[in-house]
Amino acid sequence: MKISKVSMALACLLALALVIPSHAQNSPKDYLDGHNAARAAVNVGPMSWNDTIAAYARNYLRKHIGDCNMVESGGDYGENLGWSSVDLTGTDTVAMWVNEKSDYDYNSNSCAPNKVCGHYTQVVWRKSVRMGCAKVRCNNGGTLVSCNYDPTGNYYGEKPY
Repeated sequence: MKISKVSMALACLLALALVIPSHAQNSPKDYLDGHNAARAAVNVGPMSWNDTIAAYARNYLRKHIGDCNMVESGGDYGENLGWSSVDLTGTDTVAMWVNEKSDYDYNSNSCAPNKVCGHYTQVVWRKSVRMGCAKVRCNNGGTLVSCNYDPTGNYYGEKPY
């Protein structure tokens, strides 16, 4: 059986497509769009992407590729972390955080009993105006996502907007 050059080229392209990671729904625009839609819904101005903050998130996550532990970095930025045992896109991670809105009571500035809403309040924190995010696939197959915010937010007793 003779294989044509065109068939060989198509086979090589298919093989490359299988090994080169996709960046679908993981771009800076994808992270920003999710954040800025949530912020617009509560009349808070948009965030802007910051490459220095994104590099901070990326460098921190690289330290956890081996264990995929969701431990806060303790740095100078506000931070949201997301984890999944499967591949999790940046878009899905932001949506997960924004979905906490239903557990946040603005009037009491608190979360519903036994619920988490701090990721959501950081997303819409009015004083946070710059952000950067990163994602890693861990050695165990899980995914860890970090978005960091400047200035930091989620101060106790202060409303996000």
